[in-house]
Amino acid sequence: MRKEDKSTVIEKIAAAAKEFAHFYLVDLTALDATATSDLRRKCFESQIKLMVVKNSLLHKVLENNDGDFSPLYDSLKGSTAIMFSNVGNTPAKLLKEVAKGGIPSLKAAYVEESFYIGADQLEALSNLKSKNELIADVVALLQSPAKNVISALQSGGNTIHGVLQTLGDRK
Repeated sequence: MRKEDKSTVIEKIAAAAKEFAHFYLVDLTALDATATSDLRRKCFESQIKLMVVKNSLLHKVLENNDGDFSPLYDSLKGSTAIMFSNVGNTPAKLLKEVAKGGIPSLKAAYVEESFYIGADQLEALSNLKSKNELIADVVALLQSPAKNVISALQSGGNTIHGVLQTLGDRK
């Protein structure tokens, strides 16, 4: 690969890393063309950007990026694809859905400013809640006491209204 081509690829990877908040390093070695095409289609539908990259070029991107990505360097062996996403658990759920016998396998992930190394972390990653899910949980918890108070007031008002109406109907 020529030096100009390498710099172009590095720029593309770096731009994607800045555009998306989370990324997963995945091994797609054992997938055939049909399975790879199917995975790409599912990634597109889930708003995940999938790129097959050279380990040396990804290593340079991670070195030049803000922050310390050294825990990921040991995962850059063999064939590597990188999955970029703005929702932290979406790639993990997709990998869990399409994985047959551990293929494709997770090498490592950078999610919510934390590193997850190894295929055994896939279950933990898929159980992570996204930012929107956490906000929804907090809103539901905040609304719960208010709903209980309103419900109690409404039922009390209906009870009092019923009693008064019954007393008013008596002769």
